[in-house]
Amino acid sequence: MRWDARIGRRLKLHDLHVLIAVVQAGSMAKAATQLAVSQPAVSKAIADVEHALGVRLLDRGPQGVEPTRYGRALIKRGIAVFDELRQGVREIEFLSDPTAGELRIGASEPVAAALVSVVIERLARQYPRLTFHVLPGHTETLYDDLHERHVEFVITRTFEPVANEHMDIEILFDDSHVVAAGAKSKWLRRRGMELCDLMDEPWTLPPLDSPHGALIADSFRSAGLDVPPVTVFTFTLALRERLAAAGRFLTMVPGFLMRSPGRHPLLRELPVRMPAAPSPIAIVALRNRALSPVAELFIGQVRKLAKELAKPQ
Repeated sequence: MRWDARIGRRLKLHDLHVLIAVVQAGSMAKAATQLAVSQPAVSKAIADVEHALGVRLLDRGPQGVEPTRYGRALIKRGIAVFDELRQGVREIEFLSDPTAGELRIGASEPVAAALVSVVIERLARQYPRLTFHVLPGHTETLYDDLHERHVEFVITRTFEPVANEHMDIEILFDDSHVVAAGAKSKWLRRRGMELCDLMDEPWTLPPLDSPHGALIADSFRSAGLDVPPVTVFTFTLALRERLAAAGRFLTMVPGFLMRSPGRHPLLRELPVRMPAAPSPIAIVALRNRALSPVAELFIGQVRKLAKELAKPQ
């Protein structure tokens, strides 16, 4: 049967929406309640889709429904269809009123603090009706959010070359970690320091078995040193900042965090000669997914800021 006869004329977006709702809810009864329709209406929508495609899309059981392999394939593409429709509606809304719009961004914690926040502040002044949703996370979870279309794009450190046919990678700049201390640290008065001078100080670092921790460990090894004893291991950048700001602890943070416009409110970069161990900060988006006008506007501002952050101070 020709595609336009089977799909173009017989497969309705409403029925596809019902199918996705049923799978997400786990049962037809729950989906009917969520959609505010009758259960027979839900059953008919599913039957119509299965009849149009000629395959069974759901397995019914006492515990509810599960998609068949055909159902999973259709739902995967269906989610993309509705995502593109939402993008189309947002584009129309932006074209009719360029001062308003909504954007969902995924970003690692340092990127959110030093890059995303600056761009949002700049755009919010010019477009006060824009709304931003920033989802923080580690690189791996951010990629999951991107594939699930919870965000339009991700800005994060890429720890190794990303070979994924479904993603586009745009490198913004390469960045290395630097040693940071509180604004009143005794070490700020020293010049010409080496990492070896700081080995007996209390440190707070991310776990060494994490990607960020591994980069930091490589910095010590490149200087011919073992990682010093660490007092506090934590993924949370804000906690490490607070501990370092109090005066006793040293930490390592991405260099761009210290170069972000405006002085860092808690930390100062120590003049420590660091072995070069840069890795790229990148924008990652789904290939062949049309970005909204607000996303394009945001990315344009990110590129401008990236040129500032890429320059050593």
